[in-house]
Amino acid sequence: MIKVKLTTFEGPLDLLLFFIKRDEINIYDIPIQKITKEFIEYLHYIQQLDLEIAGDFILMASTLMQIKVRMLLPREVDEKGEEIDPRADLVKALLEYMRYKEVAEEFSFLESNMLKLSYRGNFDYDPKEEPQELSKLLKNISIYDIAKAFKRAIDNAPKEVYHEIKKPPVTIDDQMNFLLSFFDYNVKKIHFLDIVPKIKEKIVFVVTFIALLELVKMGKLGLKESENFNDFEIYIIENGENLLFCN
Repeated sequence: MIKVKLTTFEGPLDLLLFFIKRDEINIYDIPIQKITKEFIEYLHYIQQLDLEIAGDFILMASTLMQIKVRMLLPREVDEKGEEIDPRADLVKALLEYMRYKEVAEEFSFLESNMLKLSYRGNFDYDPKEEPQELSKLLKNISIYDIAKAFKRAIDNAPKEVYHEIKKPPVTIDDQMNFLLSFFDYNVKKIHFLDIVPKIKEKIVFVVTFIALLELVKMGKLGLKESENFNDFEIYIIENGENLLFCN
């Protein structure tokens, strides 16, 4: 008996297509006797599992047997005197099913790719811009170091005696401009912990931290390890070049 997973096939045409691809059969010259035998073996298998599902397969099995009988009889001819292939309707149905299946697989592929994209509001960054490689922007500093500094800043933030859910009073774009405002021709680097006292609300600090990471990703700011184990330096980048030369 043929052994295949029932969940592999979405219907009788899908099973026939599996046989054709597996045995590399010419879809325009299907060996009806062989494929009918295998189809009926599979039908016996699914009848033992689910009679409701087997209904469509029983109908296809009867169609295959009818075609098999017609193949043994003298061929009918059409109005032009050409022989009518009893398999013609089956071939047409299989070709149409193949087209729909290919389109469905293409849509499934596009859907899986779209699920990987996540857009958020309050941010004007154009994703078509090519940022610099992060390895060039993070100098001797790891995401672990950034997380430790972030944790210390959160721990030292003013404690609230109650929790109120409210919309952040600032956007990521606002805080990107806030961070860039620290730099001018005289100031090329600042310490991360120097920014913390200027932020009074914890939610604003979280938005500011996200804005910092976005500026690093865009190649406008870079991060460098600091002598203070729980801090790091932020330096500005202009014209794609690091203005602070660090060894």
